[in-house]
Amino acid sequence: MAQIVGLIQVKGGAGRSTVATNLAGMMSAHKSVALIDCDLPQATSASWYAIRKAAGRQGKLNIATARSHQELVEKVKLLSAQHDYIVIDAPPRIAEITRAALILSDLCIIPLGASMADIWAVSDLLDTIEQAKAHRPEVKARALWNKFRAASRSAQELSQAAVTELKLQEMGTRLGYRIAYSDAYGEGLTVLEWPDKSARGEMLKLGVELEQILKTRFLRK
Repeated sequence: MAQIVGLIQVKGGAGRSTVATNLAGMMSAHKSVALIDCDLPQATSASWYAIRKAAGRQGKLNIATARSHQELVEKVKLLSAQHDYIVIDAPPRIAEITRAALILSDLCIIPLGASMADIWAVSDLLDTIEQAKAHRPEVKARALWNKFRAASRSAQELSQAAVTELKLQEMGTRLGYRIAYSDAYGEGLTVLEWPDKSARGEMLKLGVELEQILKTRFLRK
């Protein structure tokens, strides 16, 4: 039975698909992984995978798409028996498919860009998260700072505002505002496959943190 990580964020531009593709690519280095793109017709994750596959780099990573919550449930049931992990790239809106992704996931990661708009968007999502936990209490939800400028005063103020307003546990890892993420995406790669030591380091740190939360191992054979 696969462990499932859902990337949930109702605001576009927070880096949901960027994190989803990097996690799926990182996990698939040693484990079988299915990446389900639910953000259609945009299909950002599916487009990244198409570039990766065309270059023969897909390895143990497979792609699927889902347009509805019924289709997502069906795809998860099918793929769970065939893969070690499933990564769900949910759509940027509160809908039945978003609720399904929350309930299906062992860990829900909520990317937060460094703006109040992202915090407000997650505030709207909190009730949906609580509804998901009512169906499946073991579901874990974590906020993940993305495009984060650690040295800026505004970023620190936003971090404190998020803690105060959201009362949502944060991941210890923070992903910086780096062009490496968009450049690697354009080539169908992860930042682990890109010549940026800082980006690689923080993605590996995120991988270690995920292993600890999920009590699993995917960074090595």
